[in-house]
This record gives sequence, structure tokens and C-alpha cells, in this order.
Amino acid sequence: MSKAENRVFGKRRQQHIIILASGEKVRHMTIRPWMAALGASFIGVVAIGYLAATSYLVLRDNLIGATMARQARMQHEYEDRIAALRAQVDRVTSRQLLDQQLVEDKVEKLLAQQMALTTRHGKLDSLLDRATESGVIAPTIPVPTDNPAKAADHASVSGGLGAIDALLGKTASKATGKENRALGYAPLRETTADRADRVFSKVTLSLKNIERQQMDRIQKLTIGASETASAIENILQRTGIDIPTEDSADAMGGPYLAPSLGSNFETSLDNLDTALNRLDSMRQTARRLPYSNPAPGKPITSRFGNRIDPFLGRLAMHAGIDFRAVTGGEVRSSGGGTVTTAGPSGGYGNMVEIDHGFGISTRYGHLSRILVKEGQTVTSGDLIGLAGSTGRSTGPHLHYEIRRNGDAIDPMHFLNAGMKLDTLLD
Repeated sequence: MSKAENRVFGKRRQQHIIILASGEKVRHMTIRPWMAALGASFIGVVAIGYLAATSYLVLRDNLIGATMARQARMQHEYEDRIAALRAQVDRVTSRQLLDQQLVEDKVEKLLAQQMALTTRHGKLDSLLDRATESGVIAPTIPVPTDNPAKAADHASVSGGLGAIDALLGKTASKATGKENRALGYAPLRETTADRADRVFSKVTLSLKNIERQQMDRIQKLTIGASETASAIENILQRTGIDIPTEDSADAMGGPYLAPSLGSNFETSLDNLDTALNRLDSMRQTARRLPYSNPAPGKPITSRFGNRIDPFLGRLAMHAGIDFRAVTGGEVRSSGGGTVTTAGPSGGYGNMVEIDHGFGISTRYGHLSRILVKEGQTVTSGDLIGLAGSTGRSTGPHLHYEIRRNGDAIDPMHFLNAGMKLDTLLD
């Protein structure tokens, strides 16, 4: 049996032959089973490869599209986040600029208040010196020492929250080793403006306390000067001295203008100045009048009024008081004024007469020596002569008179008033 033959169920299988004719040439080819199988396999492989390539291309396009879409979404999200962050940064920057402006405005206000208080203290210096010289108790007037300008200078250099942190004492937080740091877009429990408001409120309250203390102490000085001046005036009036008061009767008219009220501080200063002027005037008046003792430490041997005359032995008017003194003892002026008489004067012997104004004059008689001259101005306590026994006298002593408009009055009224004035004139 030939190799080209196959048997199926005992029969030979017919082989497939392919005849190829080209012109006169005829060729034939027998198709073997393995050749058919090989061709079918090749066609299958090609088909599978084509299908695989087609699927790959389709899937690749889908993957590329999905990837691009995902990247586009990520880019959009990233851009949205960047835009949101930029908006938050802009808000924070705007808030910082606003806070900085608020801080600068408040610093300017504090500087203005401090300068006002410092200026006030400068105006008070002269009045305080006068009050001290007048013996009015002058408590220390506080002056602001903290300078908020430091914070303003720092604000001009660093700006923004740095200046505010410096003003709010950020160094204190550094001392603890901790710093309050937060992202610009993170919400804070207490804003910088709130912290600045809290600190500025404390500083403003402190300045207001200083201002109130100044006003209170000015008022105390005013009250003290007024009370002292009134006390002196009462004593002068009880001794018959009429104190002239300011009178506006000479004003003859003019356009009406509303009174100038001024500030409370300026008004208080004016009141204090007026009270000190009044006190100075009262003291100057009291020092001119004869309230001092012309013979300090010397006893009184004869008082004012009717007494037995030592020469005639009968009742006579004694127009003054006598102080026991030794020849050469010091005689001092009992007040300020102008010497009108300095020389021998009848029964007074060597006499000095001093005009004190207000119609009041004093006489010092029986002097052994006169140490002043007519027309000379003396002050209270000046040495004007030495005691003696010249004129109508039975022994060395000082005869002392006080006269109002030429009429003799009891010098004891002035001497007693002078003891009360001692504490008010210092």
C-alpha cells in the first residue's frame, strides 16, 4: 500500500489536489492534511494577532483618554486650591494691613494722650513751685513714662503682625520657649485686632488714671490754697482790715461774647492759679500789717487803756502797750511798710513811725537809738532801733502803738491774730 494513501474504515481516502494552469504549463499540488492544518493555524494566528492589536489600540486610546481626563481633573483641582489659597492669603494680607492701620491709629492716639499729659505736667511745674513756696502740700503729680512710640517705630520697620506682636509683648511668649504660630488661612481664636484692643484699652485706662490723678491733685491744691487764703482773710477782717476785692464796675460795655469755657484741665489750672494768687495776696497783705511782736520774748508790763499815770498819779489813757526791755534791746518792725517818722517826737522821745497801708500805722517810742530813716522801706522783723528810756519815761522799755486812721487801737488784737497767722504765713 502506497504512503500517499490513507484508509478510513478500510477505504482509501481521496487526496485533494490543486491544479494550477498558466498557459501551456499545468502544475498540480497535492494538499496534505498537515498542510491544511498549518494554513488554518497560520490564519488563526493572524486573526488572533489582528484582534489583539485592534483591542490594544482601542484600549490604549481609552487609557490615554482616561489618564488625560484624570490629569485634567487633578490640574483643575490644583488650580482651584491655589486660587482658594491665594484668596485666603489676600484676605489675611488685607486683615494684616487693616490691623496694622488700626494699631498705628491707636498708637497715634496714645501718643497724643501722652503728649497732652506731658504738656500738662510742664504747665503744672510753675504752679507746683508756687504751691510749694506757698506752703500748700503739693503731692507728686504722675507723668506717663511708657512710650508707645517704640511700637510705632517698630511698626514702620517690620509692619503687619510683627509690629503688633512686638506691641503686644511677643517677647514674653518667646521667653517661655513657645511661639504662637499658625497658617495664614487658619482661623485664630483671638485675632490680632482683639489682642491690640485689649492692650490699648489697658494703656488708655492707665493714661486716664494718670489724668484723673492730676485733676484730683490739682483740685486738692486749689482747695488747700483757697482754704488757707480764706483763713487769713477771716483773721484780717476780724482785726478790722477791709480786703479790697476785684470789681468789674469800671467795665462800660462792648459786644457780648459767650464766656470761654475751655477744657476741664485748663479751667482747673486757672482755678489753681487764681487760688494761689489770692493766697499770695492775702499773705503779702498780712506781712505788711503789724501782726508780729516788736519785742519777741519780752513780757508786757502795761496794756492798752486807762491806767494811773506814773507822773501825775491819776487816771490817764495809755494809747499802746509797754514791753519790758533793757537799754540797747532790739526793737523790730511788726510789719512791712514805709518809715514816716524817725527821730525825736515829744513825749515819745526817739520814735519810729511806720505806715503799713490800709490806714494802719505803728509807733515805737522811747528808743535809745534809731536805725532807720524816713522814707525807708522795711519788712516784718527788720531791726529798726534799740530800746531805751528817752522822752516821757520812767525807765527803759518799749512803748508800742497801733493806729487806724490816726486813732489808737489795742495792739493785742493784732498780736493775738499774729499768733494764729504764724502757721498760715509759713
